[in-house]
Amino acid sequence: MSRTVLAIDIGSTKICAIIAEIANDNSISITGAGTTRAQGLKKGSITNIELASRSIKTAVEDAKRVAGSEVTSAIVSISGAYTKSLNSNGIVNIQTKEISFAEIERVMRTSLYNANIPNEYEVLHALPFNFKVDEQDYIEDPLGMNASRLEVETHIITTQKSNLNNLKKAVRGAGVEVENVVLNSYASAIATLNEDERELGAAVIDMGGNTSNIAIHSGNSIRYNEFLGVGSNHVTSDLSMALHTPLNVADKVKLEYGSLLTPSNDLIELPVIGDETTTHEVSLEVVHNVIFARVEETLMILAQFIEKSGLKDQIGAGIVITGGFSKMEGIRDLAIATFGSLPVRLAKPVEMNGLFDSLRDPEYSSAIGLVMYAAQPYTPYEIDVNKRVRHSNEEPTKHTKVDLKSETEIPIAPPSLEEEQAKMVSLEEKKEKKSDEASGLGKFWNWATQLF
Repeated sequence: MSRTVLAIDIGSTKICAIIAEIANDNSISITGAGTTRAQGLKKGSITNIELASRSIKTAVEDAKRVAGSEVTSAIVSISGAYTKSLNSNGIVNIQTKEISFAEIERVMRTSLYNANIPNEYEVLHALPFNFKVDEQDYIEDPLGMNASRLEVETHIITTQKSNLNNLKKAVRGAGVEVENVVLNSYASAIATLNEDERELGAAVIDMGGNTSNIAIHSGNSIRYNEFLGVGSNHVTSDLSMALHTPLNVADKVKLEYGSLLTPSNDLIELPVIGDETTTHEVSLEVVHNVIFARVEETLMILAQFIEKSGLKDQIGAGIVITGGFSKMEGIRDLAIATFGSLPVRLAKPVEMNGLFDSLRDPEYSSAIGLVMYAAQPYTPYEIDVNKRVRHSNEEPTKHTKVDLKSETEIPIAPPSLEEEQAKMVSLEEKKEKKSDEASGLGKFWNWATQLF
């Protein structure tokens, strides 16, 4: 039986909602999509809940109209703006000498416990990147192996609780319940990396309107993630200041003449900021120099992030650039010059059934990645924001309860209408019984006080 999922990508400049049908074999078919300009957000984070809810609602309603289906819960992206990442490890002994899923879950939860995450932070993802069975390192999947000890190294991504709660509140304000939350750079990596890049290791850079996010995928999972509050809108601001022209005109200049290739000496006429009736001539060489300086600086900072990660030698497949900013002409050549010996690829989201032409753009990589994440896990094991251990052979369940002794989640069926009514009847009976008992005691007390 297929299921319907709603993915909401909350970006720095736009909000995209996608509705898709996921079949039993996890194949995806897009049925609806809606996009609107982001309001109430700054650098991907909520700054005005009411405005953000309105934008989210518009995108979701558009997607529902196209899909012709009603969805009440969604998988939502979160900006890397207020995230912190750390690595942790855990060790457990195997009593039965054979590793079961329970032992894998136990060692992952141990690594999470050992991380000592501050109270004001919430775990988004706990991604194991190295399982060690006895003395053997880098085991892809330890399930079913014979061992006396199991170790794990985990990359844990956390975000401020206030940031996560504000995001959930804004989505609920749009009439949608939050089912799961995924880091946007992780979602972009899911949608753009191919099998070879996963195997060899790659750095995925999602360059958007106001932000640039980087995630390094090595081995079986994300090993490093970082955020930079610079995007294509900063190029617009630079052009506006350098050319003394209004922002909307600067944006048109960027879109029409923005290129990192060899500049021309042609002149264009632009209105002057503050007095738009007056115009002045500007050389396209100046436009090129302003854009080139900003993009080069952004790529150099991202290159420093890769150096700082200590994983440069583990990204054999090089750099994968996606996001709306990656559409700028000549960005690949500048990236090759900036990142040195590393190969560079410009990436669009992976093809799938029903993918609208507009969604094939690199700026929709994160949104498509959310749908793919909802269909199936993209690492062998992971603890998600709901504290649930996801694994490659899991069955999708919507209703779960937690066994407090083992901290594992047990799927349960939603209560039927008859069960709910039975509960209500039994509660009423209990109330009546209690009131009868109370009145009986009251009568006895009155008799006793009169007697004595």
